[in-house]
Amino acid sequence: MAKELTEQHKKFLEVLFTEANGDITTAKYLAGFSRGYSTRLLTNYLKEEIIEATQLYIAMNAPRAAMAVVGGINMPTELGIKDKLSAAKDLLDRAGFVKTDKVQVESSGGVMILPAKEKQVDD
Repeated sequence: MAKELTEQHKKFLEVLFTEANGDITTAKYLAGFSRGYSTRLLTNYLKEEIIEATQLYIAMNAPRAAMAVVGGINMPTELGIKDKLSAAKDLLDRAGFVKTDKVQVESSGGVMILPAKEKQVDD
């Protein structure tokens, strides 16, 4: 069953990653909630929506992170490039673009492949 969101809830989610810069308390005030309204109650109620909005925000910024990684190739001496690349790699990891590792397996002994076992039929 889908959760019913009020206009204030929708406004909160809208401003959370824009005007509020991710600050939940600021987003709460910008959405019109009173100072006395529980931040914990609000975040508990909107937990799934906040997580979904966070994932969307990360996905929306993944192209910029990819551009930063490639930019590091073009300008490897740029001031602060190591920190920029580290942050870009971290964001890409969180967006699902993980580095793949190849594993090479070597053995000094031989490998013996046996034929498949034949099924016995009882009389």
